[in-house]
Amino acid sequence: MPLDLASTISLQNGAVPGAAMPRLGLGVWQSGAGSGTRDAVAAALQAGYRLVDTAAAYGNEREVGEAVRASGIPRSEIFVTTKLWNEDQGYATALDAFARSAEALDLGAVDLYLLHWPVPGKRLDSWRALERLLADGACRAIGVSNFAERHLRELFAASDTRPAVNQVELHPFVPQRALRRFCNEHGVVVEAYSPLARGRRLEDQGLRKVAERHGKSAAQVMIRWALQQDLVVIPKSSRRGRIVENADVFDFALDAGDLATLAALEDGFRTCWDPSAIE
Repeated sequence: MPLDLASTISLQNGAVPGAAMPRLGLGVWQSGAGSGTRDAVAAALQAGYRLVDTAAAYGNEREVGEAVRASGIPRSEIFVTTKLWNEDQGYATALDAFARSAEALDLGAVDLYLLHWPVPGKRLDSWRALERLLADGACRAIGVSNFAERHLRELFAASDTRPAVNQVELHPFVPQRALRRFCNEHGVVVEAYSPLARGRRLEDQGLRKVAERHGKSAAQVMIRWALQQDLVVIPKSSRRGRIVENADVFDFALDAGDLATLAALEDGFRTCWDPSAIE
């Protein structure tokens, strides 16, 4: 089916079998607390976005919840993700941290709750806490972030509940092909954070060549690339114009030549610490 802003993907461990997650959303990392986050979320929802990704570590869960409630859009139509921070990992501490996040959001059940990082010695206990939250209906789906294949294998061996999502840094410069194959084989949806490589490679000549061919920006090409890789993608912006521009990616498609050009960009460039180094 053709992609549009209403496109969704099914999650495997949702409280409702086949629960759907929007394919394009807004990330609010570094948007901070206060009006900046509220305004960004309001602009995204007005533009048609229905996925917002936050985290306890971002310090803006309260503002996300305020913007969602003020939008006038039925809560059931908006998908909100938040994450458990590292210092709160462990069974009891994870449950307490979730309660704080849920109170800050004030949106009822959280649509997706993620382990933010694979913290050594604590991630399996944290996962048990998330399984309890899922069983209790406190969240509708659970998953992980920054998990490499070996972290996922460890989790699979310890639990019958597979993560619905693995959120990782992913863009043409670090396409994570092997990890994506592994996740696909096990029904784990891959979600791309920093899909624009934090803007650090937007002047790349190969990327600009594809963008000029389609009359689009380099950022729009990177978002479209992620969508055509069957990923969930959450570009971050606090600017209304950029938020609208980031969603204007459904009136063109990358062809085989474009995809080959973008495939050649892979060089291992990361904007974040490589989590595969975590024991």
